[in-house]
Amino acid sequence: MESHPAAAEAADQQPAPRSAPGAAGAAGAAGGEQGSAERGGAEQGGGPAPEAKATVAPETAALPGVPAAMTSRARALAAAVRSRCTDLVALESPTGDVERLNALAEELSAGFRATGATARREPGPAGDHLVLEWAGQEEHLPHLLMVGHHDTVWPAGTLTDWPVEEQAGLLSGPGVLDMKAGLALLEGAMALLADLGQRPHRSVRLVVVADEEVGSPDGRRLVERQLPGAAAVIGLEPPHPDGRVKTARRGSTRVRLTVTGREAHSGNAAGQGISAVDELVDQLVAVRGLAGVPGTELNAGCITGGSRANVVAGRAEAELGLRFATAEAQRRTLDNLAHLTALRPGARVRTEVLSSRPAWPERSGNPLLRHVRSLAAVLGQQLDGAPAGGAGDTNLAGARGLPTLDGLGAVGSGAHARTEHIDTTQLAPRIALLATLLAVPLPRLRGTGS
Repeated sequence: MESHPAAAEAADQQPAPRSAPGAAGAAGAAGGEQGSAERGGAEQGGGPAPEAKATVAPETAALPGVPAAMTSRARALAAAVRSRCTDLVALESPTGDVERLNALAEELSAGFRATGATARREPGPAGDHLVLEWAGQEEHLPHLLMVGHHDTVWPAGTLTDWPVEEQAGLLSGPGVLDMKAGLALLEGAMALLADLGQRPHRSVRLVVVADEEVGSPDGRRLVERQLPGAAAVIGLEPPHPDGRVKTARRGSTRVRLTVTGREAHSGNAAGQGISAVDELVDQLVAVRGLAGVPGTELNAGCITGGSRANVVAGRAEAELGLRFATAEAQRRTLDNLAHLTALRPGARVRTEVLSSRPAWPERSGNPLLRHVRSLAAVLGQQLDGAPAGGAGDTNLAGARGLPTLDGLGAVGSGAHARTEHIDTTQLAPRIALLATLLAVPLPRLRGTGS
């Protein structure tokens, strides 16, 4: 692909006034990486309504004209980003479908290269992952890590009876919210900076994994490889339906229970058989009690077993989805599951952890959230954050105590449901916010600076 739609759209628009100083350069003149937090600018709460006069943080006070330029260019790019969302959703990419995931990976690589990124494909058993990087103005600074995924929960062919369509400002389609729109937004934000003659303040790395919807069993290694030295980690998953970003996530683990019994004729020799299905049902009843550990939730998502109605089942399986509020609840529950024993003589029960993410707890005082809120306020936006029930690859960073926020993707609701949609009226504000976050120096986020 020669150039991606957002970049092409940006080139066609009337340029922003060049009298405004560059976002990154002017912000640097305001006092650099650490002075902003020490002077208290990142302490601002949610931004005022657009017509109110914002009290701005020092890192943005030295940007005369740039917030207006960001907002104006984002509005100009919104239609192209919306079209990009439609194009990405049209490329179905269910988890495990290597051919389709690789086709989308190639399309994403081309789009991000058009905004100045270097792109590397990383082969994986479920399809290729992507590692992308944009050069920053201050290359000596620790990188900003962004994470996302291009697999979806929707099987190939879903578009046949659920095509991408927009009604009353809501764009619906399989995977548009979770999370192809988030990837399109970052393309738009990078195109916006390029159109204004800017680069991110520091280098930016983006990891897009192919197996997030099943817990990133392989993609996790790529995310973890980029964590050392990262100044902060930003997730492009959708925010809460009301637009709040995600400041913590529960841990999650997928567990497979496999029961082996003994096959026999269910009429002539039932007593010689050991029903794996019956054993599994009883095990699931017991497991529901184990999941009563405070801070633990259980979903029996898939059950299979047996072969015929006249054959005592020799094998049965269940895949469980577990959510944990704390690391202790996760440890205790998984330890209990690992020690399950068969209730029927001769049956065997095996527990296998398929994927696991640690709990990312909420922490008091969140300088990264304060920083993003202050940037939103300067742009005339109101923004806040709250913990989320679902898990994602940002858990890997948040659990380690790295400055982390998720939910910087598209605003909408209905993930994993036929009601999945994004609010197209919120595309421009998110493009502007992402571009500003990339262009403006980070404040001090940890005790020793960032």
